[in-house]
Amino acid sequence: MGFFQELKEDLSQAVNELVAEEDTDTLENEEEKQDETEVIFEKAEADFTEELEKKDEEPMKKETGYDNSGFEKTVYEKPAETEPAEEMTADRQDEPQETEQKEVPLDELSTITKNMKVKGDMDVNGSIDLFGTVEGNLKVLGKLNVTGNIIGNSEAAEVYAHGAQIAGDVTSYGSVKIGSDSVIRGNIYATSAVIAGAVKGDIDVNGPVILDATAIVMGNIKSKSVQINNGAVIEGLCSQCYADVSPSSFFGE
Repeated sequence: MGFFQELKEDLSQAVNELVAEEDTDTLENEEEKQDETEVIFEKAEADFTEELEKKDEEPMKKETGYDNSGFEKTVYEKPAETEPAEEMTADRQDEPQETEQKEVPLDELSTITKNMKVKGDMDVNGSIDLFGTVEGNLKVLGKLNVTGNIIGNSEAAEVYAHGAQIAGDVTSYGSVKIGSDSVIRGNIYATSAVIAGAVKGDIDVNGPVILDATAIVMGNIKSKSVQINNGAVIEGLCSQCYADVSPSSFFGE
């Protein structure tokens, strides 16, 4: 029994020693692992701190920021809000350009007979031969031939008066011709004029004015040039203000 008792004690001692060694190894391994973990965390913390310092030193880019944790946000930069010059030019070319389009007179001729009397304004898209009487303003895109009476202002591309009686202004975008038996009581505006009848009013013409021998003018004449035939009568001032040469600049005044 003593032998077995001693063997039992020896085995128990051996087992205790083995257990103690295993516990010691386990404890040492755990300590080593903890040390390694601490080293890893310390290194990560150092790298993270260094990265933050670099980020702080770098100038912050436009549309870029950092959240509270210190990590960079993913922010997309906005494109420059400028339109290319070529695109703007193309857009402007595509836009309809507002241009003043002059109306073209129709190739039509209207006639007001001798016994016809019209009261009210008239707007004619073509030309007109007026033998009767119109009491109102008359606008004609084409030619206006008058041998009758007009009480009102008249406007046309060209005006021809033969034996006419007109009480109102006469405006022509071309020429005006007043026959010897015509009487105009109003101003005349045109680019050129030939006067053989009587005019009581101012004559304003950007081009030449010709006064025939039978012409009688009571009013001022403004034109580029004036031709006065022998026998014409003028009561008013005559100025060639539209001439190419200015007398005042010629004499240095």
